[in-house]
Amino acid sequence: MQGMDSPLESEAETSGAATPEPSFEIEDDSRDMDPEASLSEESSEDDNAPLELTPGPLPSALYLVATPIGNLADITLRALDILKNVSVIACEDTRHSGRLLSHHGIRGRLISLNEHNEARRIPEMIAHLQQGGSAALISDAGMPTVSDPGQRLVQSAVAAGVRVEGIPGPSAVLTALAASGLPTTPFYFGGFLAHKKGQRLTELTAALQRDCTSVYFESPYRIVDTLRMIAETAPEHRVVVARELTKRFEEFQRGPARNVLLHYQTKTPKGEITLVIAPRELPKWITW
Repeated sequence: MQGMDSPLESEAETSGAATPEPSFEIEDDSRDMDPEASLSEESSEDDNAPLELTPGPLPSALYLVATPIGNLADITLRALDILKNVSVIACEDTRHSGRLLSHHGIRGRLISLNEHNEARRIPEMIAHLQQGGSAALISDAGMPTVSDPGQRLVQSAVAAGVRVEGIPGPSAVLTALAASGLPTTPFYFGGFLAHKKGQRLTELTAALQRDCTSVYFESPYRIVDTLRMIAETAPEHRVVVARELTKRFEEFQRGPARNVLLHYQTKTPKGEITLVIAPRELPKWITW
């Protein structure tokens, strides 16, 4: 599932208008890095320490807690209550999630759960839960397990008879879709588009032929190439690029693929991007 250390200037800034009031954003650019760069697991002595059963006010369960996708204020009261009271909080990156908890005055036991350590970590967490402990699973942004780590943990919890609860909240997919101006039901979510051009072109071709709106995550390093693929095939097909959702410089670029491509050929895209592609045929009520 996001704040930028060096966000792009908005049109208001470049035209001399007043600068927007600051908002609480996640000051982390880890998701703006090239996703093809190698990742290394960051661990600490506390992160590697064995889980200890600590009694708490919450029933024993695995709580899947949605977290902000950019603005730190976008978190529910229930989510905050869960994070304050669980025995342990599993996350992708303890440094990133530590900033979220610190902002809301939460002091909890944070451990990492990612592709590097899940083979070891999952059995520990299941044992912890079976002994009556509680645990929250959070991602860097949005709902855990949706294009984020955690699916194997949830599967293992279900298989072990452990209670699993979803704590709803922010979603880049639904936020982009709802504000896109395109049909919202039904819709298709394809996760992150493939790095390889051939696979990406195959997926984009399928999206252009669907009878429903398609939503994807895309890297700022590839979005221009992706838009070019769409524009070369269907230059008038409607697309929406939702960038930096919920942050100060949130941007929606809507229009024919050729127009949106031209925009980002002249203004380098930066930050997290959600790409929304219109269905094969637009309803008559869509006039833009």
